[in-house]
Amino acid sequence: MNQTQIKVALITGGGTGIGRSAAIALQNDNFNVIVCGRRKEQLEETASIGATDKPKIRAIVADVTDSSSVNSVFAEIEKNYGRLDVLFNNAGMGAPRVELDELGEEAWRQCVDVNLTGSFLCAKAAFKLMKFQSPQGGRIINNGSISAHSPRPNTIAYTATKHAITGMTKTIALDGRRYSIACSQLDIGNADTAIGNRFTKGVPQANGDIMVEPVIESDECGRAVAYMANLPLDTNILNMTIMATNMPFVGRG
Repeated sequence: MNQTQIKVALITGGGTGIGRSAAIALQNDNFNVIVCGRRKEQLEETASIGATDKPKIRAIVADVTDSSSVNSVFAEIEKNYGRLDVLFNNAGMGAPRVELDELGEEAWRQCVDVNLTGSFLCAKAAFKLMKFQSPQGGRIINNGSISAHSPRPNTIAYTATKHAITGMTKTIALDGRRYSIACSQLDIGNADTAIGNRFTKGVPQANGDIMVEPVIESDECGRAVAYMANLPLDTNILNMTIMATNMPFVGRG
């Protein structure tokens, strides 16, 4: 495969967990992969553990909540690669799990800023690049969540942002049609990451119980991202749910 045929992918929040797994999966599929996030050391670790016989993973420190930082990343991608084929909007965070009336406004705004505004800023920049590059088009993959369908107790900020991601995904999928820009959403349930391993210790249920829940390896999520990324642009998976088979989501748990 020559250089002009190698596709380019950007992963936000690529320093750990699902972002790192997606970066490695895409690199294994011969993508030029760029990972960005706020923590330089973890980004560089992702870049260092990739395959040596594949295109090198590149790390860029950036804050997805800052439009100038986001625009700088995309300017660098355009300068060095000339195009972007895939954006995986993965960066995200939760908020303190407290009763609604106890959640501080600052915590709410921070969660919304990272999960929703950050995804919008990156999608906006990706859309513009994909719209005007040649050949035209690309794919934007948003990291939703099982919480885009059903909340857990005391998660109003996180759940609201993930429901909003669904609206954003559908709108981009619609608006991108004329420019060959596809948009997908990956809803993940109980991935065993630094954040998600709390499931193995027990988490609150809707009935007030604390229950240990099964988890899946983050590498499975990375492979799901790679599958979406490799689809031709005339084919789209609008929504994919990947979850622990026995987690309490389908039915009544």
